[in-house]
Amino acid sequence: PPLPPGQTYYGQVLKKSADLQTNACVTAARPVPKHIREALNKVHEEVALRYYGCGLVIPEHLENCWILDLGSGSGRDCYALSQLVGEMGHVTGIDMTESQVEVAKKYIEYHMEKYGFQTPNVTFHRGYIEKLEETGIKNESYDIVISNCVINLVPDKQQVLQEVHRVLKHGGELYFSDVYASLELPEGIRTRRVLWGECLGGALYWKDLAILAQKIGFCRPRLVSANLITVRNEELERVIGDCRFVSATFRLFKLPKTGPAERCQVIYNGGITGHEKELIFDANFTFKEGEIVEVDEETAAILKNSRFAQDFLIRPIGEKLSTCRGCSALESKDIITDPFKLAEESDCTKSRCPPDVAGSCCGTSYS
Repeated sequence: PPLPPGQTYYGQVLKKSADLQTNACVTAARPVPKHIREALNKVHEEVALRYYGCGLVIPEHLENCWILDLGSGSGRDCYALSQLVGEMGHVTGIDMTESQVEVAKKYIEYHMEKYGFQTPNVTFHRGYIEKLEETGIKNESYDIVISNCVINLVPDKQQVLQEVHRVLKHGGELYFSDVYASLELPEGIRTRRVLWGECLGGALYWKDLAILAQKIGFCRPRLVSANLITVRNEELERVIGDCRFVSATFRLFKLPKTGPAERCQVIYNGGITGHEKELIFDANFTFKEGEIVEVDEETAAILKNSRFAQDFLIRPIGEKLSTCRGCSALESKDIITDPFKLAEESDCTKSRCPPDVAGSCCGTSYS
């Protein structure tokens, strides 16, 4: 029988990252911390060459975590993560493309020996990310699920998110990069094979992510980073027309059912590997060691009920942590939720565009 389009594209058409027609699947999301760069440098060359992700999907505070990588491909991120979780943690990779899973499995022994691990802490399975039960993934068995430019390849995105919600422990999160569209995609874009392979044809309209996530039971999506996608192919540009695409990283937390949340003041204790002095939690909240930050109800609930609980001192607003000199007040904060606006702001910062340019993205207040 014919292979699914994505499987053919990633298994046969693409042999290396340089074969891609857009930058959708190879966009760097933000500067890579030193400890992660070192972990990536230890990954075998063949595994790294077969990497087609659209951003680095390695969150913080990983020691001893159980992590599931959806669409793990050649295993690059899995092998980097297996070092970071340590021998007591575990990383599972799932991919639908047999040739990619074969490349990943081929190097298990190589990496375990390189890391000095007695027992392998990484496994790879061929399977479908919308059917995790078929691969034997149990309920509430993972602390973190990651995915790198893959969910857009699955037509039924709600089913994928439901499966992720099922396998995550309470307090766990889906931390993932993917491609989003600026509008609902017309049929002409959705049916082009190369656009599916390049991560564009199946891109979700960005506003639909929040609707799906909250319908399933996740907290609202937290935008981490975003980059505008450029198309290096004139024919593809004509097909796309006015539709724009962005590669964005979001985090979706699954929280236990608790009582009503309240606004809090929090202090980051510091010490998370690679983020000892400053934790950039998402595009809206950066926590510096020892500084008081006022957070909304949901952010407070996430910090209290996730793996970050031990990293913060958390008090309700009524119980002031200390005199609030220099603390970050929530009232004056504009919460950024639109990945296109964040990407434009980021581009402006990079190019230092003057704030008085008409229609400029600089100085825009987001809501």
